[in-house]
Amino acid sequence: MRKSTFALPVVVIALVLLLSSIFIVDEREKALVLQFGRVVAVKEDPGLAFKIPLIQEVVRYDSRILSRDVEPLEVTPLDDRRLVVDAFARYRISDVTRFRQAVGAGGITIAESRLDSILRSQTREVLGSVSSNDILSSDRAALMLRIRNGAIAEARALGVDIIDVRLQSTDLPQQNLAATFERMRAEREREATDERARGQEAAQRIRAQADRTVVELVSDAQREAEIARGEADAERNSIFAEAFGRDEDFFEFYRSLTAYARALKGGNSSMVLSPDSEFFKFLKSAEGTPAPAPAPTTGAASN
Repeated sequence: MRKSTFALPVVVIALVLLLSSIFIVDEREKALVLQFGRVVAVKEDPGLAFKIPLIQEVVRYDSRILSRDVEPLEVTPLDDRRLVVDAFARYRISDVTRFRQAVGAGGITIAESRLDSILRSQTREVLGSVSSNDILSSDRAALMLRIRNGAIAEARALGVDIIDVRLQSTDLPQQNLAATFERMRAEREREATDERARGQEAAQRIRAQADRTVVELVSDAQREAEIARGEADAERNSIFAEAFGRDEDFFEFYRSLTAYARALKGGNSSMVLSPDSEFFKFLKSAEGTPAPAPAPTTGAASN
């Protein structure tokens, strides 16, 4: 009975020591085994691990990619146009031993504080070497890469790998917004005035070109019309001359009929001619006697 009384506490103590010597490493973390504050083992693979009870302790660190928001900071680019930049970084603890040596018992809190200092310093250095237009343009991707590359070396001293750095927003300080907006509005108005002036100049040039083209086209058309008219008149005269040469009497008769048609039109005009005038040559009888004369009271042939 006395042996069992002493055996039970021993078993309990042994069980407690056994359980306290076993710990589990999760796949999302890395563990350090410390003995009196000194690193004696690194456990990076998930599963069961052992330590010496009461003498050794286990410190766990997250092995996943972590995110850190940097407090907004004011930077001054080359053109002295102050900007307020809000950035964040993604990082991962790559070397837990070095990380423990760098931050001590402070852990993630101390590491992120030192990481903020590194990122703020690199952000000011990189953005201060370019103009504000470069920061606000599509070139900001290259600037973020420069900030990341500049911070990598310093962050490795902490046992941390910086994976990415992003500028979330880039704004003007509140006190500079009104002045900046007014300057931007003035610049846009000046550009609009220049564009309107160039447009009016182009319109005048186009109208002048169109007017000159119209004059040239009309002139060419008139010239071609005159040429066609002259050729037609020449051809007509040639036909008349050929017809006159073939039968002079018929041509004279045709011309007389044309003259009758033009002279004896309806209207209030009248002509005073002698009945035996050459004008009435073809109005005489077939025997060569004149046609009956008009009434002696008028003494004229009227339309």
